[in-house]
Amino acid sequence: MARVRGNDYRVLQPPEHFTPELRVSVIIPAYGGQRKLDLVLRALARQTYPAELTEIIVVDNGSVPPLRLPEGVDARLVLCERPGRASARNAGLAEATGDVIHWLDSDVVLTPGAIEAHMRWHHTAPYLSVTGYLRFTSAELPEALPDDLEAAFEPAEPHAWIVGLVERTDGLTGGTQRPFSLHVGGATSVGARLVEAAGPMDDELILGQDTEMGYRLAQAGAVFIPEPRARAYHLGPTMRMREQKRIDRVSHAFVADRIPAYQWLRTHPDRQWKIPYVTAVVDGTAGYDNVRATVDALLAGTAGDLSVVVVGPWDELDRDRRAPLKDPNLELVLVHGHYEHESRVHLATTEEVHPSVPFVLRVPAGWVPGEDTVSRLLNVAKADEAGLVGVLLDETPEGVTAARLERVSSFARARLLARPGEPLDDVVDEVSAVRWVEGETYGFGREPAELLGRRAAYRARTEARAEADRLAKENERLRAQVGKWRDEAGKWRKSAVELRREVGTLRRDLHAATRAERAAKVGVRFKLTGTVKRALRRATGH
Repeated sequence: MARVRGNDYRVLQPPEHFTPELRVSVIIPAYGGQRKLDLVLRALARQTYPAELTEIIVVDNGSVPPLRLPEGVDARLVLCERPGRASARNAGLAEATGDVIHWLDSDVVLTPGAIEAHMRWHHTAPYLSVTGYLRFTSAELPEALPDDLEAAFEPAEPHAWIVGLVERTDGLTGGTQRPFSLHVGGATSVGARLVEAAGPMDDELILGQDTEMGYRLAQAGAVFIPEPRARAYHLGPTMRMREQKRIDRVSHAFVADRIPAYQWLRTHPDRQWKIPYVTAVVDGTAGYDNVRATVDALLAGTAGDLSVVVVGPWDELDRDRRAPLKDPNLELVLVHGHYEHESRVHLATTEEVHPSVPFVLRVPAGWVPGEDTVSRLLNVAKADEAGLVGVLLDETPEGVTAARLERVSSFARARLLARPGEPLDDVVDEVSAVRWVEGETYGFGREPAELLGRRAAYRARTEARAEADRLAKENERLRAQVGKWRDEAGKWRKSAVELRREVGTLRRDLHAATRAERAAKVGVRFKLTGTVKRALRRATGH
């Protein structure tokens, strides 16, 4: 089976022509809208994918009057009294027998080759989620399904959000950490094994069920594919198109608890969420002091969106009330008593990590992470798109001691693809990446860390902010002083220019005066010479 790295599905290369073998179950939740439903079912009857391999399940979600199936349509009608699209889809899912589940809304008319375009991918690999391209038409509803859908429903608007997502991520093959956002219930197909692994839609959600299930499919190892040949017309605008801001407001209030990848919805520094971003697993049988040093450091770190699972035989503890210091299970008793009421620590008899947690950190008890260690390791995993970040802690003749940060989705994909006996880490390296770092470099040590309490952390933040404010003010003062010096320098430069001009003038005047003085001296010399000559002549009688 082809091994897709990340979400780069281009290695799959599905054939243009294939022999259909897989059954597909098309599940259509519906509430009212009989005329639209009739058109949707007529369009399914025209599909090029074999009818004998196509199962159509219509779920009436309490319509008044009840929905009916048009004559000649090979489909089943299922009733679901519990309101909500997720409940209706789950009711249809419970009845489905196909190898592939195709979600379809009751106002989406498929073009004839749409299901075949989906199924050619599913015949290539069993761990795919394929989404078709919708176009939104405002054309008047026809009485019967026209032969030429394009002529009847165009002009129509594309699904701008999906088109934009696909274009800016090179077809969803790179540049996105959240390809699961492509999973929309209106026109998406998923391998039934993946749906079974991820579980049904969350019917507690009012909105956002499609995206939340897409996230769980990703956690189960799914690859998400946009298929432009799987075209369909949406009869009228969606509720999201009409009320996007209001829908996002309602949706975000609930999905923040369930989709840890939406970190921008988790801005509160101390809140706990239904699904944490990372769960650390620690062996609770390694001694009270060792366990406490590791767990306390994890809880005090900068990665606040974190929980800890401490594994041990907690169900076998029977505390010795008379001689507690002689209790053979004293170390376990101390660990259990220390964390029994800590909400972020789960004392489990087996490793119990919620499948929706994105990252699992395995730390040997007694090794103490630094305050920012977990956050730094998460940054390595995200920057390198790594499925595993190994942390070398110690190496002795007996072997290597290491911590491991595992990306759950990468390991789920690897389990789907691994051959019998093949090391799982090797497969992870193929479908994502494996990185190794030095524990000391990333803050691991053996000594219990000095933990800053909330008050100490608050004081540290307050002092840091005060120092930052002081430095900012000092910076402003120095900037003002520099400006003043610049003004003074400008004045000095102007004065220097004026002085140079005055010096030049004085030099010219001095030069002129010197020349005049020299000329005067020469004239006197000539005058004196004539007088002396006349006196000599009188004296000599010549």
